[in-house]
Amino acid sequence: MDSVSRSESSQDPWKKLIKIEQAIKEPFFRTANYNVIAYGAVADGKTFCTENFKKAILACSEEGGGRVVVPKGKYLTGAIHLEDNVNLHLEDGAEILFSTNPEDYPMVHTSFEGMELMNYSPLIYAFNKKNIAITGKGILNGQANQTNWWPWKGSTSEGHDYGYKEGMPSQKDKLNLPVLMDMAQTDVPVEKRIFGKGHYLRPNFVEPFGCTNVLIKDVKIINAPFWILHPIKCTNVIVEGVNIESHGPNNDGCDPEYSKNVLIKNCTFNTGDDCIAIKAGRDNEGRKVAIMSENIIVRDCKMIDGHGGVVIGSEMSAGVKNVFVENCTMDSPNLDRAIRIKTNSRRGGVVDGVYVRNLTVGKVKEAVLKINLHYAIYGDQTGTFIPKVKNVILENVTVKDGGKFAILADGIESSPIENITFKNVKIEKVGENFSLKHVSNLQIIDTYINNKKIDQAN
Repeated sequence: MDSVSRSESSQDPWKKLIKIEQAIKEPFFRTANYNVIAYGAVADGKTFCTENFKKAILACSEEGGGRVVVPKGKYLTGAIHLEDNVNLHLEDGAEILFSTNPEDYPMVHTSFEGMELMNYSPLIYAFNKKNIAITGKGILNGQANQTNWWPWKGSTSEGHDYGYKEGMPSQKDKLNLPVLMDMAQTDVPVEKRIFGKGHYLRPNFVEPFGCTNVLIKDVKIINAPFWILHPIKCTNVIVEGVNIESHGPNNDGCDPEYSKNVLIKNCTFNTGDDCIAIKAGRDNEGRKVAIMSENIIVRDCKMIDGHGGVVIGSEMSAGVKNVFVENCTMDSPNLDRAIRIKTNSRRGGVVDGVYVRNLTVGKVKEAVLKINLHYAIYGDQTGTFIPKVKNVILENVTVKDGGKFAILADGIESSPIENITFKNVKIEKVGENFSLKHVSNLQIIDTYINNKKIDQAN
């Protein structure tokens, strides 16, 4: 390793965190309430309130902003679109039930697995807005289940069956994901990537797209069709005190993508996929957009079920840097890994700087740290865009049961994973210490595994 790389990796990265956090601005709203009941909404869980929400939101924004208040009760609605300076506030006891009829979600410019397209609107959506929020102690219920939304996925590679029946379209249907992948790869303009009806690509739940100063605070979110919180191309995002409980396919808890200055704190994730998955676009499109996801802080969060606690990828072609994870707990027999990075040589891109400290892990299935540069679930994922992963540090970590491996790292010969550090890590039980391929500069400091002090990767 050259002297510059060694010098950079030896600096205290946590000094960056203070400046990053100071740059994250919480949105401010004027003191004005717009009660959806006053705009005709009926809290019976049966009457459609889509237009009532729309009227309240438009009035709030046009008059200078404030809170659109959702009082106690159940409200049935289609897509909710936020406007500038609007805080959608759910009072304690309020529950928004989102329609399971795809026709209640108009076509918008959105994203699916790292590729932009015209598709069903996310359940809550904001496009190029400023100063927006979703707050309060209420519930956002996507009403997805084995008969609504999830069957569009079909059977998964993990063997789960989400209600797939013979003759029902699955996600890999010829009209769906492979066509979108080809469009993204060949630079078809987004406005011509028209999906929606007949194409079975599920909508995201909450998607601020191209927004600045976003707050999502205290709400509980359940039963999502697809990715749950998806800030894409956003700057200054705070996700605080949110409780996510949704076990459907691709039910990632929070997926910041092409986004900068993101703070995720005091949240609970109990999910059917990755708890937090940091994204940055897929393949050719990610390289073309070329907006890194950077300055992501995850603090004081609890991860229960999921494929990974904090994950980067696999859509990360524009690159990810400066990810900080501290004071989190992860524990479930259904949590596969604590920290995970997944990519391949079609993605390309660079992951530089994943810093984890004060992490408490009860049980994970496979690994405390997994880095895979050969990740593939859609067939052959090899290409000529060689990824780079470097500067991954875990310190002050305690683990009761680490599953199969403390570190499972599979690099590429021409692009070894650089600078992994375990410092003051204590793993009471794990199957094997390390499984390492093409790793450069692994440092093991004050680390105990299976009640033995480990001085090197052996």
